[in-house]
Amino acid sequence: LNSIGLANVGVEKYCKSKLPYLNELDTKIIINIAGTTVEDYVDTLQILEAAGGNHVGYEINISCPNVKEGGMSFGVSAQMTESLTTELRKCTSKLLIMKLSPNVTSIEDIALGAENGGADAVSAINTLVGMGIDIKTRKMKIHTAFGGLSGPAIKPVALANVHKVFKTVKIPIIGLGGISCVEDIIEFILAGADLVQIGTLNYREPGIAIRLAHELDQYCKDNNLSSIHDL
Repeated sequence: LNSIGLANVGVEKYCKSKLPYLNELDTKIIINIAGTTVEDYVDTLQILEAAGGNHVGYEINISCPNVKEGGMSFGVSAQMTESLTTELRKCTSKLLIMKLSPNVTSIEDIALGAENGGADAVSAINTLVGMGIDIKTRKMKIHTAFGGLSGPAIKPVALANVHKVFKTVKIPIIGLGGISCVEDIIEFILAGADLVQIGTLNYREPGIAIRLAHELDQYCKDNNLSSIHDL
């Protein structure tokens, strides 16, 4: 249960102090964007586009509250998701990935909105809403009361959501939520994911993605698969 939030240096400072370093790395960089209005997202993306970075795309965090819609998250409305995606699509030819929230009635409708708006892919899922109480102090364990539940506990929920999205959209799905071993990755691929992300476990083992990539290669060899997509 965490309350990391989305604190960062801001897009202007990011372009000045972070992007030059990232441009030197021999890997594909995807930048995550958050905002509280459509204009926030559009302005941020346009500034990043003008910065001349080597990044290949953007992951759009749509679990943020839209302050112009009474605090309703973009990610709980298929219509808002489609409108936001459409506006962002006009601004870039780079990869556009919409990150979906599980805290909705129908994640497949939100995914369809992203697809209809021109998204290249969706990632599923973001954290679940959670809370904890310290019974000694009788106070919330997190200052903001509600936090994000991540890690292995949410994997079954993530798998179910990935599979729902898989049955609804034609664009690729990036699966995430509780991945901690190669068997978890295989489950996500079998559920319909094309790629996976690892979040929480990076804090415990920063090199986990590299290790699991090697284990995934070995799994394919052991099971006579030319690639993981043969699954």
